[in-house]
Amino acid sequence: MKSAQEDEYLAFVAARAKVLYRSAYVLAAGDSHLAEDLVQETLGRVYVHWKKVARADSPAAYAQTVLVRTFLSLRRRRSTGERPLGNMPDSAAPGPDAALRLTLLDALGQLPPRDRAVLLLRYWEDRSIEETAQMLRLSSSAVRSQGTRALGRVRALLGDSLSDLVRH
Repeated sequence: MKSAQEDEYLAFVAARAKVLYRSAYVLAAGDSHLAEDLVQETLGRVYVHWKKVARADSPAAYAQTVLVRTFLSLRRRRSTGERPLGNMPDSAAPGPDAALRLTLLDALGQLPPRDRAVLLLRYWEDRSIEETAQMLRLSSSAVRSQGTRALGRVRALLGDSLSDLVRH
């Protein structure tokens, strides 16, 4: 890569890495290590195709799409023999909503990967149905129905626990 392109790529990474990490963290249901791996893989793929990405209408949207697709493909082909021995959560961020965040991340972690991706794009990233459909290679009606079902599952998983956390 030429020096000007490298500088442009490094500026892009500096501007977008935190945003990509936040999205990856939600997709990974609070697994910070998996989120870091997803961001690293995404930025590596973007780097390889930087000439094409830099010419895109929105390099940020391109990177976000790569992140979501990387997550979904990782979940499909994850066939390692590794099994976690216990639930070792990262320490919660200080603040009044730490319990709420952990509860929501736990509920998201119980959803299938594609449902998590739909909820992330529609409600966390505030993407339109059409943008979400394009990024996930689904129809608009599939995004609507999957989003509705996923929200219903989250509500069922949370039950009264969410309202208890919000009151305190």
